Parts: sequence; structure tokens; C-alpha cells
Amino acid sequence: MTPGMAILWAVLGPLGAAVLVRLLDRWPNLREAASLLVGGGVFAVVAGVLTPRVMAGERPRLEILDILPGVTLAFEVEPLGMIFGLVASGLWVVTTLFAIGYMRGHNEIHQTRFYVCFALAIFGALGVAFAANVFTLFVFYELITLSTYPLVTHHGTAKAKAAGRTYLGVLMGTSIAFLLLALVWTHQLAGGTDFVIGGILTGKASDDMLMLLLALYAFGTAKAALMPFHRWLPAAMVAPTPVSALLHAVAVVKAGVFTILKVVVYIFGLDLLQETGASQWLTWVAATTLLLASVVAIQQDNLKRRLAYSTISQLAYIVLCAALATPYAIVGGASHIAMHAMGKITLFFCAGAIFVEAHKTEISNMRGLGRRMPFTMMAFLVGSASVIGIPPFGGGVSKVMLMMGTAEAGPNYVMLGVYALSSLLAIGYLMPVVFNGFYGITVVEEENRVEKNQPLRDVVNDLRRAPFLVGPPVLTALGCIALAVGQLFFFDLLSVFFP
Repeated sequence: MTPGMAILWAVLGPLGAAVLVRLLDRWPNLREAASLLVGGGVFAVVAGVLTPRVMAGERPRLEILDILPGVTLAFEVEPLGMIFGLVASGLWVVTTLFAIGYMRGHNEIHQTRFYVCFALAIFGALGVAFAANVFTLFVFYELITLSTYPLVTHHGTAKAKAAGRTYLGVLMGTSIAFLLLALVWTHQLAGGTDFVIGGILTGKASDDMLMLLLALYAFGTAKAALMPFHRWLPAAMVAPTPVSALLHAVAVVKAGVFTILKVVVYIFGLDLLQETGASQWLTWVAATTLLLASVVAIQQDNLKRRLAYSTISQLAYIVLCAALATPYAIVGGASHIAMHAMGKITLFFCAGAIFVEAHKTEISNMRGLGRRMPFTMMAFLVGSASVIGIPPFGGGVSKVMLMMGTAEAGPNYVMLGVYALSSLLAIGYLMPVVFNGFYGITVVEEENRVEKNQPLRDVVNDLRRAPFLVGPPVLTALGCIALAVGQLFFFDLLSVFFP
């Protein structure tokens, strides 16, 4: 398969899956099998065809259409996009597997529409991942917003519709008011918007203009959930849990932080930001978001809302990496996209399994649940450890890289203190869920009415829920460990950023 054909298959595969799923509406088993098979095929192309070429130093490119002079719809696969492409295509498969168990187990309505919109969101995510310029990225960035809106409003209730208005209003409003303006301004300054290593703005703008342009990109990319443009993310938790997994791990928020990372590297350039200090203000915005979101997360009793604020905090790590603008920080930010995706999708899978099987949404009502759903809660423990950054799990490695990036930018003890405090706060909002699940005493146990053979029966029932509700979180929990072991892959892929 030629590189051009591989890019075309990777990007258009999810679009074909959406069409196929709609045609198979009357046959649910075939509908879901088609989604899994196409997803597996797309991941195979991304991992087996495109990744080896990028690792070998190639930059496969495919131009589709010239819109205006210097404005082209085009794709190019480079190291940062390769990581996001692997995350989006790989987790599409495992999320679909989980969605089959969740959507059927909870008797959700509009299941065909769900799978169609899910595939379209992956179409948008891979378009963002492989965009060769800001224009192409903007087109697919907007497609993600439009395709996920029906997923946020899936239940059709007044609460869901209100969440959808917040979702669409914040994401579309910021992208049109700020991100589109940044695109046009970049084209006016540089004569184009192509992603070029080292950036395209050197000598094209004053320091103040660079700061303002970076602000337009940072706040125009509201999918990164920087405060104060973060409200859409907790509001969207009204959606079914597989949608939450899509928002937090597979496509939406990762498209946001990826966009900021890619713009910093390929539009501004690391050297330019280091020389001018144009990104220093962004480090403080990211650090503030990181800490405030963590504090709010601790106060949430609803599990999904707690995880939502946790995501806002963890995304700020990646924005902070971009703002530091050093090679180690960029490697740390790129790897944290994958690490956080694997850890957070594990947590949302567990939350969904708990909701379907135990009908629990509030953490205070999950006492003793670990003895009833041991595999699910063990997966939650592993995912929590990775998100917190405890070695040997994946998140620990990426956060070490972030600290190295901070040291590389110059001694900044305040930021190092922020990292330490945020890790303690992460322990405070995640580990009580695990402790409550394994060590909490249920009401039934307090009344001494538990049968002697009930614990064994609960374990057997937990296994029977595999592969749809237990298998995916266990698989992604193992992925949290595998990513730490395979950290050399990120160094090899991103070695281009080191002089």
C-alpha cells in the first residue's frame, strides 16, 4: 500500500464505517461487527503502514484540493500526529467493544445514530491528527464538534439539551471568534499555514503580536478546556458513558491539546518562543487550571463529574508542556496524550460498568463495590495510579518528562511545586473511590445479612460480564502498564525535536 493510499484509508475509513453502520441499521450484530472490523482495519493501517514510515524519517503527504493561494486541504503524517492517530484509531476499537455491552446492557435508544456519530468523530480526529496545515486542522476540528453534539444530547431530555447548548456554544463560539481569526492572521503574516518544523513566524511579528496570536490559538481551542472555557466538559457528562470515553480519551479533548501542541511546534517554533518568552503567560494559565480543577474534582460526589474535572486538570499538563517550549517538554506532552488517554478511558469504562451493573453514580453509594466487581475496581485502581503518575504506570513516565522539560527551560521551583501539589490532589480525588470500593462497609454487611458464598458468586458474575463490560477496562488497564514499558517508542518517534 502506497503512503498516499494509507493516509486516504486511515482518514476515510471511519467515514465509510459511518455509512456502513447506517445501512446495517436493521441488523444490530452486523452493524456493530462492521464498526469493529473497519476500526481494526484503520488501526492496522495507521500502526502497520504509516508508523514504520514515520519512524524511518519519512513524512507521507497527500494533497486533496487547493482552496486559495496558500490554503490547501492536505494531509501529512509527522511524529506528533502519528501519536494522536494511534491513540484515536486504537481506542476506537476498544471503545466500540465497550459500547456494545453498555448500550445493550442499558437498553439505550438510537444506537445506530450513536455508532454513526462515533465513527464521524473518529473521522474528524484522524483528520486533525494528519492535517498538513492549520486550515485542514480547522475543518476537521469543527467536524468533531458537530458530530459529537448528537452524542452529548443523546438522551433528548431537557438536561441533555441544555448541556448540548453549552457544548456547542462554547466550542463553536471560541473556534469561530478566536481560532478562525488566528488562522487568518497566521496566513496574513506568513503567507500560508503549513506545519513546518521550526515554525513559520520567525521574523514575521513582534513579541506582543506573538503573545496575542498564541492567546487566540490557546483559547480558540476550547477543546483543551483551559479555564474559563471549560464548562462544556462537565456539562457533557449527561451523555452515555461511552460518549464520555470518546470526549475524554479518544477524540475531543485530545484534539484540543494536540492542536495547541502542534501549533506551538510547527507554527511558532520552540526557538522563537524561547527567545521571545511569548508563551510564559500560558504556563501560569495552565498551572492555575491544573490546580483549580483538581480542587473542584475533590468536591464532586458524582463519579463522572469528578472524572471530568480530573480531565481538565490533566489536560493542563499538556498545555503546560507546550508553553514551556522545550524538547523534553514536547516529548512529555505528546506522551501524556497517550498516557492520559489510556488511563482516563479505563476510569470511564469502569464508571460505565458500575452504572450498568450496580446502578450507582455517586461515589458515596459505592461502598464495598470492589468485592462485588473486583476486576472492574482493580482496573480502576490501575487507571487511577497512571493518571496520578505513580511508577511503573504510564502517567508517571510522562510527568517525569514534564519535570525534565521544566528544568530544561530554567529552574522554576514554583512550577515544580505545582506538580507536586497537583499529584497530591489527584490522589485525593481518585484513591478514595478505590478505598471506598474495597474497604467500605455496605448497608447489607452492616446488617450481617451477607451469605457466606456471596463473595465468590459476585466474582463469577463479574467474569460473566466479560468481554463487553469487564474486558475493555482490564485491557486498557494493562495498556497503562504497557505504555510505560514502551516509552522508548516515544523517544524514537519524537527524536526529531532534539538538536
